[in-house]
Amino acid sequence: MRYYIVDDDISIVRILTNIIEEDNSYEVIGCSNNGETAFNEILLLSPDIVLVDFLMPKMDGNTLVQQLKTLRPDICFIMISQVLDTELIADSYKSGIEFFIKKPINKIEVEKVISKVAETIEMKIMLSNIKKMLKSSEQPNVDTKDSLKEVKHILSILGMLGEKGTTDIIKICAIIIETKKSFSEFNLEELFTCSGDNPEIVKQRIRRAIKNGLDNMANLGIEDYMNETFNTYASVLFDFSSVKAEMDHIKGIKKTGGKISINKFFEGLLLYCEID
Repeated sequence: MRYYIVDDDISIVRILTNIIEEDNSYEVIGCSNNGETAFNEILLLSPDIVLVDFLMPKMDGNTLVQQLKTLRPDICFIMISQVLDTELIADSYKSGIEFFIKKPINKIEVEKVISKVAETIEMKIMLSNIKKMLKSSEQPNVDTKDSLKEVKHILSILGMLGEKGTTDIIKICAIIIETKKSFSEFNLEELFTCSGDNPEIVKQRIRRAIKNGLDNMANLGIEDYMNETFNTYASVLFDFSSVKAEMDHIKGIKKTGGKISINKFFEGLLLYCEID
């Protein structure tokens, strides 16, 4: 993992560099004390992860993250700041960061966060490579029953089997698996008609079921952030920022919870079945 640090305090840069490079598989490839310089260098160096301060000269952290995300959406950002205003922190997550670390620097917290983000990136790369291999090779014979069994297993882990929309999710997965096509080849609105009900009603049932899964996953993360199930499914079936928002909502920090993406949920769910 290649890191880049943006902070106008050189002592913070040194502390973060020392913490990161204690792991021989991590490397700090550059640093900057202002947003404008950092913008150009990050585009040039293409780090995997950027640690960025919120308050900086010339360009603040949120603006830097927003502008870079439009050009390099694959780069992960970790915000580090002493700013504790909940609205500003929420804006940071909206701009595209993965985590927010409070100053003063806590070594253990930094180690856990950079390790978690690195694992998330590695997981995404692995899933992407597997997906490419599956697409480039001939489609194997798919045992629909086994695949649907895996779908139900994952939905069970998420605590969704009691939801009405879960039946709709399973039906849609069955159609996709049987046709041996990828989810992206289907029109989602047309898939909502498979239950025979009004497509909008089916869509709302599915959204409620997935939202329940998000809520259960967030509760699991609050109880044990390093839980294997949480780390396996949270960032693949849901946007991690939404999981974090849901966790904050449950803890009473935010008035609203995380948002769900039906597309992302189905893509992640079906991808796990292909891997299995």
